[in-house]
Amino acid sequence: MAELLAVALITVLAVISPGADFAMTVRNSYLYGRTPGILSAVGIAAGVLVHVTYTILGVGLLIAHSPSVFTVIKLVGAAYLVYVGCKTFVQRSQLDIDLTDGPAISSGQALRTGFLTNALNPKTTLFVLSTFTQVIHQDTPVWRQIGYGLFMSLAHLMWFTMAALFFSNDRLRAKMLRSQVVLNRVIGSILVGLGVALALTPTTT
Repeated sequence: MAELLAVALITVLAVISPGADFAMTVRNSYLYGRTPGILSAVGIAAGVLVHVTYTILGVGLLIAHSPSVFTVIKLVGAAYLVYVGCKTFVQRSQLDIDLTDGPAISSGQALRTGFLTNALNPKTTLFVLSTFTQVIHQDTPVWRQIGYGLFMSLAHLMWFTMAALFFSNDRLRAKMLRSQVVLNRVIGSILVGLGVALALTPTTT
């Protein structure tokens, strides 16, 4: 029971802490609408499962004990955040967007941005690795470890779906779209800042 409570608490704290996943969800929700926002949340949850899978399979130990491998993952993730941040910063959508129009991006694009943002995020790597190596006991049955991993993914899905529903609300979205040039620059700057900070953070695993 203590192990379960610890995993639940750590997961909730990790999920609600602001970061790249949240910024990406806000971006896709207010710019493109509810469906892309929710699909981004689904992509984020799928990204968590990637971290959980390689950790349970033992690949996570290689990452944890190989600074060079972790550095590569960190730099790729940082580069992706900077790339998306720059695109968002310079984006100049029309200010008279019709909220009744369909999404401006495809379902696949929305899923992909959410998935890559999380799957390439070394902070999620560290969160999953530290939880499975420091909190979950080695003799914990595999089926229970899988259950913990599914809980982590579900927690991300629920939190970012709620964020998507909130920021895609028609009234709020209409207000945000009227200031979208400024918001794009703010969100773009946040993503770029997170990417640069990530790239400059010393590798410690």
